[in-house]
Amino acid sequence: MDHLFSHLNDTTIILLSLSVILLAGFLLTRITKLAKLPNVTGYIIAGVVIGPYVLNLIPHEMVEHMGFISDIALAFIAFGVGRFFKKEAFKETGLGVIVITLMESLLAGILVTLSMHYIFHLSWSFCLLLGAIATATAPASTMITIRQYHARGNFVNILLQVAALDDAVCLIAFSLASAFVNTEAGAGVSAFEIILPIIYNIGALVIGFISGALLSRLMTPGRSEDNRLILTISLLLGIAGLCASVDISPLLSCMLFGTTYINMTKDKELYRQVERFTPPILSMFFVVSGMSLNIRSFGTLGIIGASYFVIRIVGKYLGAFGGCMIAKTTAAVRNYLGLALIPQAGVAIGLAFMGKRVLPDRMGNMLLTIILSSSVLYELIGPVCAKIALIHSGSIKKDKVETCNDKTEPTTDRTQEGQNVKLDVVMQNNTFI
Repeated sequence: MDHLFSHLNDTTIILLSLSVILLAGFLLTRITKLAKLPNVTGYIIAGVVIGPYVLNLIPHEMVEHMGFISDIALAFIAFGVGRFFKKEAFKETGLGVIVITLMESLLAGILVTLSMHYIFHLSWSFCLLLGAIATATAPASTMITIRQYHARGNFVNILLQVAALDDAVCLIAFSLASAFVNTEAGAGVSAFEIILPIIYNIGALVIGFISGALLSRLMTPGRSEDNRLILTISLLLGIAGLCASVDISPLLSCMLFGTTYINMTKDKELYRQVERFTPPILSMFFVVSGMSLNIRSFGTLGIIGASYFVIRIVGKYLGAFGGCMIAKTTAAVRNYLGLALIPQAGVAIGLAFMGKRVLPDRMGNMLLTIILSSSVLYELIGPVCAKIALIHSGSIKKDKVETCNDKTEPTTDRTQEGQNVKLDVVMQNNTFI
């Protein structure tokens, strides 16, 4: 394939690559649909198949320069999640969401840290960094699964809030662990470099809030739908660009952007309009993620990596279960929330690269390999576990799973007040197939 691409100009290569990415994602979801798997799983598998480690249908240089798709997709995903952070929702969930988040994230981190040290006799520096990274959850695949099956209800509200707050907990935990490791080992990362990402994220949150307030002012009653979409996307891309300039995820900033706008305007239609624009972007995001995964890393995962994979899942589930007991949630939330918190990717991978700088070469490479290879497995089984959790929690009905993929008849959306309201046909056409 490299020989063929060498005879094509850059524009042709880019356009053909995008076409192959979208087509491969669509075709693989036809197969995963037969197996009753979420579409996200199909997209990731499609990326692995067409990627440089299997069929090599996309030039390796092209894959390396498509990181911007991840930033754009996360910006759109986070903006959509922001609408679930209405004041009314927080009044319903209250302090319980914070308790659940702390329990499910920190218990996973503590279990990983202690088990790596006492079972495998690894250094405290390595164990603390790995445990801090274990607190993170990648909400993207879970959010897309929710969207695909039009899941609604209290379980979904709590899940989205917990998943979104995970990144903040992980960032703080990793900063503290890095400070300890740096003090003990005298590594080449200064305290300022450790604190700097927190400062950047606070600044990004401020930008997100200002953007939401600004958009609420710009959305005058006479504004056309086209211009509403243009203004929203321009602000989202601007936020993502500013975050990328300092190497942080746009997730928290764009989430606050969406949260600020919904609380200032109560305008749900804008979110539906944005969702109608995003399916190709989100498809490319997960396919490109699959293309970036080095399946050869599975061979070096070893017993330590396999243990990390299992222990983190146990910690997430038990932590979510215990947090829900303290928060006195319903049995459905308590029993199944942990299943929906398995995926781990973006933030964890970024922190693993930073952790590699702190640790000695051999330990740093081991840390990075464990996170990269386990992320492949987490992203493959995560959407399936999320689907199971959504079905058994009552957020989606078993007899509706099949129809959510291809049909367009209206469905119902359960609001937080418990009222059933009809979604319009446009929203149904928005199904992410």
